[in-house]
Amino acid sequence: MSAFDLESWLAAKRGEVNALLDARLPQPSEDPGRLVEAMRYSLLAPGKRLRPILALAAAEAVGARVDEPMRVAAAAVELVHCYSLIHDDLPAMDDDDVRRGRPTSHKAFGEATAILAGDALLTLAFEWLAEAARLADAPGRYVPAIAALAHGAGVSGMVRGQARDTLAMPPSTLAAIERLHVEKTGALFRAALEIGAAAAGARPAQLAALGRFGDCYGIAFQHADDRDDREHAAFAAEARRRIHELVTEATATLDGLGEKAAPLRALALKLDASAAAGQ
Repeated sequence: MSAFDLESWLAAKRGEVNALLDARLPQPSEDPGRLVEAMRYSLLAPGKRLRPILALAAAEAVGARVDEPMRVAAAAVELVHCYSLIHDDLPAMDDDDVRRGRPTSHKAFGEATAILAGDALLTLAFEWLAEAARLADAPGRYVPAIAALAHGAGVSGMVRGQARDTLAMPPSTLAAIERLHVEKTGALFRAALEIGAAAAGARPAQLAALGRFGDCYGIAFQHADDRDDREHAAFAAEARRRIHELVTEATATLDGLGEKAAPLRALALKLDASAAAGQ
């Protein structure tokens, strides 16, 4: 297998996603309460765009030539991720003042506008998915994509994890931490992989494998993020071991996809290498 240039691939995909987000998001021409301005402020802030990139990588992994409907569907995941960050930063949740190096949405626009901006981004995500279906040659493929995003973002996934995170008692075991991670973080990663795979016409076995990749990658990603933020420090050594185990499982799910899954494989291995370097 030839060496894969992950950084160049990531830069190209990030550029595609950023251009699409900027072009498709409403402009604040008639903007009561600075709603659209707040949406653009948070969504277009510099970011990794990892979730839509994972959706695009999943589509490529099953052999699809990525088209505009697939890009729109992938970008919808970033809308949901951004909404979750806006709401997570609110005083009633984590009460954060800074996000990505600048004031959080509620600090810049007030709590009411921040809540509405998050609500607008969440609902716009499903509008974009519906539009992707309308534009696609095979619109039926977008029905499971819509279901995947709803499941990953809602009461069975990210929202459930956020509710768990608000409990007075923090998780006291690594297993409890991972239950939180699989809901609050992993569920949207899984949805991203499932959206890309479904839109590309993945077979059931491919869809299941890529969904499992999303679970494993999401938990490992959050363990690494906790390490960087010095959260759950008592479990740091155990979490490092788990990152390696989860990355090993994630890459194994790609065995049947061959060279086309090189971006996903490289992303997982990069996470493992970064965790090892941070020991």
